[in-house]
Amino acid sequence: MKFNIKITKAQNSQLGQVDFDDIPFGRVFSDHMFVADYKDGEWQSPRIVPFGRFEMHPAAMVLHYGQAIFEGMKASKSHDGTPFFLRPEMHAKRLNNSARRMCMPEVPEALFLEALHTLVDLDSDWIPPQEGSALYIRPYMFATDEFIGVKPSATYRFIIFTGPVGPYYPKPVSLIADRQFARAAVQGGTGEAKVAGNYAASLLPAKLANEKGYDQVMWLDSREFKYIQEVGTMNIFFVIDGTVVTPKLDGGILPGITRDTILKLLPEHGYKVEERPIAIDELVDAYKAGKLQEVFGSGTAAVVAHVSKVAYDGFEMELPPVEERKVGPFIKAQIDGMRSGKIEDKHGWIVPVQGQAVNA
Repeated sequence: MKFNIKITKAQNSQLGQVDFDDIPFGRVFSDHMFVADYKDGEWQSPRIVPFGRFEMHPAAMVLHYGQAIFEGMKASKSHDGTPFFLRPEMHAKRLNNSARRMCMPEVPEALFLEALHTLVDLDSDWIPPQEGSALYIRPYMFATDEFIGVKPSATYRFIIFTGPVGPYYPKPVSLIADRQFARAAVQGGTGEAKVAGNYAASLLPAKLANEKGYDQVMWLDSREFKYIQEVGTMNIFFVIDGTVVTPKLDGGILPGITRDTILKLLPEHGYKVEERPIAIDELVDAYKAGKLQEVFGSGTAAVVAHVSKVAYDGFEMELPPVEERKVGPFIKAQIDGMRSGKIEDKHGWIVPVQGQAVNA
């Protein structure tokens, strides 16, 4: 399907000012962005323009009632220099799942993918060559009606911009289980949608965790503060007595695409994997019995992030050093290997950037 995306190129590229060996995460942006507007019941004026600011009305509904969703994904280059995505269609589907939950219009998957390919092809020189680095991609949508009233907006803007990034977590992270705040309702809330407000609500607990010396909060369920859900920026995995365990999706957990990738890859390599409720007390008992072997998080930004320790109710669980672990390093090497083209992609997950070929 062809959407006739209009392209206006930046007159002066900022690429020459970037030091790819020192990229602060989320602060460097590429030359262009994709924009489309929803009005009169359809997406209109799909375009790629120079990256820059845009005006917003003071009564824009997103500022008052929070209709805002987003995705996070990456583009990398294989060892032969071919730019590609990992499972891009899954991000389109998840964006639309979030849109439905927030009473927002869906973005046609074909439009999402055409915009993505065309934009990244245009700015492919921004993809860092360094191992562990990538071009981070941020698709997002927000309400634009100029109206003060609690109802769904009739107009929206969908944008995709990109920026080169280094590793999100350059070293193992520490977690603290929180029994005061909940990330999201287990059922009926917005926890399984990638909604901007979910992250706003996590900022205070994360700040308090930082003040105690921990990097992130490990969220417990909102009903009993008993069952582990996820971490502030990641899904979470535990290796207990040789079995890889991750919390089962329950409506309050974001269905991570990296999580899904790991759950499909590990059994293919002989690992026993369980998706099930896991209580924080079970984790403590496993640690005391010497059976808690690894903890690691997964997400687009982090890919696989090793956890150095987990704290709960004043008790700290110190994990073995990364060099003594097996599962986390293995699965990270598998994903990174597929992304570099050094390990065969048997699932069709690696999608080369097609760029203008999409519009042919």
